[in-house]
Amino acid sequence: MSNFAPLIKSIQDVMRQDTGVDGDAQRISQLTWLLFLKVFDALEEELELTRDSYTSPIPEALRWRHWATDAEGMTGETLLDFVNGKLFPALKGLRSDAQRDPRGYVVRSVFEDAYNYMKSGHLLRQVINKLNGIDFNRQAERHQFNDLYEKILKDLQSAGNAGEFYTPRAVTQFMVDQSDPQLGERVLDPATGTGGFLVCAIEHMRKQVHNPAQEAQLQASIFGVEKKQMPHMLCVTNLMLHGIEVPSQIRHDNTLIRPLRDYTNADRVDVVLTNPPFGGIEEPGIEQGYPADVRTKETADLFLVLIKHILKPGGRAALVLPDGTLFGEGVKSRIKEQLLNECNLHTIVRLPNGVFAPYTGIKTNLLFFTKGQPTQYVWYYEHPYPPGAKNYNKTKPIRLEEFDAEKAWWGSAADGFASRVETERAWKVSIEQIKAAGYNLDQKNPHAVDVVSHDPETLLADHARLQREAQALRDQLKAILSQSLGANA
Repeated sequence: MSNFAPLIKSIQDVMRQDTGVDGDAQRISQLTWLLFLKVFDALEEELELTRDSYTSPIPEALRWRHWATDAEGMTGETLLDFVNGKLFPALKGLRSDAQRDPRGYVVRSVFEDAYNYMKSGHLLRQVINKLNGIDFNRQAERHQFNDLYEKILKDLQSAGNAGEFYTPRAVTQFMVDQSDPQLGERVLDPATGTGGFLVCAIEHMRKQVHNPAQEAQLQASIFGVEKKQMPHMLCVTNLMLHGIEVPSQIRHDNTLIRPLRDYTNADRVDVVLTNPPFGGIEEPGIEQGYPADVRTKETADLFLVLIKHILKPGGRAALVLPDGTLFGEGVKSRIKEQLLNECNLHTIVRLPNGVFAPYTGIKTNLLFFTKGQPTQYVWYYEHPYPPGAKNYNKTKPIRLEEFDAEKAWWGSAADGFASRVETERAWKVSIEQIKAAGYNLDQKNPHAVDVVSHDPETLLADHARLQREAQALRDQLKAILSQSLGANA
């Protein structure tokens, strides 16, 4: 990683001199389409050596090797005219579909909303020349670059709202480890972002690959959908770097647009791993594709309905949700009731503040459930800060080793997690208690000492609870008054 970190920094320094590139998000977007074309070309070189009949979906004159690799090649206005006038229009206009020409489909979907922000052809030539210092055909360099790519993705956290697309690696790794996807299972992230969950799942399943047929099985088992252009482009490049030869099953689309009734058994999946956007509101009309009793415009709620629906019987899901979903009422309660009736929500890991900082400071939860059996008990595990820490931040993020206690406690789904025991961090709540609480999943740790909280989400939940209790008292008083007035009449 140390070889490439200065290189990427120097590329970003060059971009900062260009008047067309404004801020980290645009720099990363610009770097990503260039990286995509270079990585794509390197993978094509390998295919040309191993497959006699290989044909590129990109016209010969537009392939990276023909216009980018010569350090003394096109520059200035000539380069800009080529990129803006020929390269982008041609790649956006590739006529390909996912079945007949999956590679062409990938290229077009990556470029359909991409944009060349740079306005200086001379600075663009400098960036391209620097990128040509990386050899993606060398396995060692590619492995190193995977680490660096993680850093590029992490930089998104400080790129304004783009941080929403990054889930800390420790969290994705823990969720994948506990979900344990197996070779041959279909794995989906319906809000893919930059592909962190899918990359972790690929690495997890590749340990089970021992021959070409099993590798082909792995290649066909990874599915994702991402609505926004930049994270989709980052995701596709990320998967190519992690050995997914043709990431045509990563669609650039809004998962929620498709009505639930349109899903068939062929669309169902074994494992869902995702961090759906928090606090998002969908455009009008999307909720019409969902059953009337669970219609809402809230993105995270619709994803929960979708995930429950799209899982196969026996399929399992791990997802990140904010506290608001746990204690929310109305439609949220109906969604939770259906989830608990149709799935075994066996575990909720409660994360402390700051795991997703600086994108959001709200408290989040990891929900693990299996479809096909109703919930009897929900086990809760309260994840503590590491000793001496009072929060997480960019320089001190959550680390995978911190989940060792959860892993040791976890037990096996095969025996219904019979080995689990209550501790100061772990407790279980029966379905009867949850029903009695109006399907409120925001169940507090009974072993914890009460601490005054200033967290807005907690205060909001407490306020809602107090309002309900006050209303119940008012109703009782009205009933007593009505009875006494009736008796005196």
